[in-house]
Amino acid sequence: MPTFTVTSVIDGDTFEVTPQWQWNGQTGTRVRPTGYYAPELHTYGGQVAKDKLARLILGQQIELRTAYRIDRGRLVCDVFFRNRNLAEYFDR
Repeated sequence: MPTFTVTSVIDGDTFEVTPQWQWNGQTGTRVRPTGYYAPELHTYGGQVAKDKLARLILGQQIELRTAYRIDRGRLVCDVFFRNRNLAEYFDR
């Protein structure tokens, strides 16, 4: 898939991109990277996880690679930032 720009961070493991992704006949802007789980925003550590993700990728270019499914409007896929899987930046 082509390169996208991260336009907003929703929580520690969900963000939005531009332009819209297209996969299996669907389009959208929300992305859920594979390989790690962040605490929910309303739970302990959730805001810290969101802030960390925002500092890392907000406004940056990322690559969306292998897509697996669409979950609640989010494309679940492998995300690469600076040629590293985004999951490598986080505890699993």
